[in-house]
Amino acid sequence: MIKILYIEDDLEIGKWVSDELRERGYRVSWQQSGDGAINQIKEMDIVILDVMLPGLDGFSVGKRLKKEAPDVPIMMLSARSSVDDKLQGLEFADDYLTKPFHPEELIARIEVLLRRFQRQEPEKIELQHLVVFPAENRIIDQRTDEEILLTGKQYQIFQYFIKHPNQILTKEQLYEGVWSEPFLDGDKTLMVHIRYLREKIEQDPANPKIIETIRGIGYRVRL
Repeated sequence: MIKILYIEDDLEIGKWVSDELRERGYRVSWQQSGDGAINQIKEMDIVILDVMLPGLDGFSVGKRLKKEAPDVPIMMLSARSSVDDKLQGLEFADDYLTKPFHPEELIARIEVLLRRFQRQEPEKIELQHLVVFPAENRIIDQRTDEEILLTGKQYQIFQYFIKHPNQILTKEQLYEGVWSEPFLDGDKTLMVHIRYLREKIEQDPANPKIIETIRGIGYRVRL
């Protein structure tokens, strides 16, 4: 599912755009300011950013986001339609759409940006004794040449790790990324799934080397 970081402080416009995007199958994280956006950017496929924001304006937020994640496209949305404003936005942004706009035009521009910035998945990933074929949803144990069969949720968790290599992921990030629901403190669902996942992919599940536990924070898979 395509993940969109949408930053817009106008409640009416924000709800309208968010609802339109979700109805079309996008997963939307709607924020009303740029605070904290830098912590989400690497998990996103595209950013839609309003110019007029409380605190840092959209131009400042956009420059920071593009510096942090240059491979994530940014679309500016603004009622400011002067050439100077557009040129300022396009110094870092990949598109600039002026308000008012039709939702179909917004969707079309999103699709164009996603195609331009399409991230190619590697054909295979070697991870210790595992060979992972992301496009085929297959994992092979090189020691036996046998396929390791995972449940749907186990593979989604494993895939989430693969898409965020070398990154320490909190339980909250993992749960919300896989289940698309808020994490409830004390919920053991994720830990149970990871335990069963380790039993299938680790050489020694009691001493895991693929899915590392980062004490007090979460988990990490090194590639």
